[in-house]
Amino acid sequence: MKLIASIASMAMFLMPTIALSGQGFDLIVLGALGGIQDSNLSSYLIRPHGDRNAIACDAGSLVNGLKVAQDKGVFRDVKVPEGSTDSVIGHVLKSEIKGYLISHAHLDHVQGLVVASPDDSNKTIYALPSVSAEIEQTYFNWKAWPNMLDRGQPPQLRKYRLEDLKSGETKDLAGTTMTVTPFPLNHAGAESTAFLIESGGDAILCFGDTGPDEVQKASNMQDIWKAIADKVRQRTLKAIILEVSYTSDRQDNLLFGHMTPKWVHKTLHVLDQESGGNALKGLPVVVSHIKYSLTNEQPQEAIRKELEAGNDLGVQFVIPEQGALYHFR
Repeated sequence: MKLIASIASMAMFLMPTIALSGQGFDLIVLGALGGIQDSNLSSYLIRPHGDRNAIACDAGSLVNGLKVAQDKGVFRDVKVPEGSTDSVIGHVLKSEIKGYLISHAHLDHVQGLVVASPDDSNKTIYALPSVSAEIEQTYFNWKAWPNMLDRGQPPQLRKYRLEDLKSGETKDLAGTTMTVTPFPLNHAGAESTAFLIESGGDAILCFGDTGPDEVQKASNMQDIWKAIADKVRQRTLKAIILEVSYTSDRQDNLLFGHMTPKWVHKTLHVLDQESGGNALKGLPVVVSHIKYSLTNEQPQEAIRKELEAGNDLGVQFVIPEQGALYHFR
């Protein structure tokens, strides 16, 4: 498995218009962090390499993430159709992002979607039923925000179609060459989701917020590892996006359904065992949802050091930067 990171000048290559089987995925980081930095919250634009039709895995930040990516040259090759009044950012938002995979309804995973909705195009929000219900009842309810959905409090403006996913059932993602299979996660008692996205025989796994199975007395992560073990063995899983919110000195009773490097190492060893052993070398793991700190020191470097110090599996840990383009192949 290879990773090509494109943050500025490297992002300026031209893309073919048709997805190439076996070429993996492009990942554009619209929001890298968890918590309180409101302009940089969890959101990942995912598309098969060579294909402009994308899906967003979570949508904490949308327009600002697109702007940061544009400033770094990621959308230099975008051609806005003649006669369109859209900016490049408007074109990508409305025409290239075909839908949203929402892992759970916490604000730092949906804020960008909600505030961008008046100017967005019609598209689908994919979520487990419990998450769909929270999106409908909490946000698009004519109190917090107008109802942009096709269900819920009338009048329904029908900008977005809510499509309920079934755990373990694969669904086509409209307007793309991708499919998604959702798996439920335990986020301190709230239901969250991991999304297995596939195209052309390749796969990428995007986790929402989750705590360790051992802490939450659950088996959600182990169940996912069993389900994807064959893809790891066959090297068709190109990357995992997995949250690491805190450094490992965080006490288990204060994790609130999140991960630390210590727990990441433990759960990746379970995946390695399920995959037959010595199976994760070189596998990119994108470290999402690091919590922004109001102290003078941000935790990214400390988390990176902790992840690398215990990295006896040879995993390729990636600390993402907002606006960056990565190609996982």
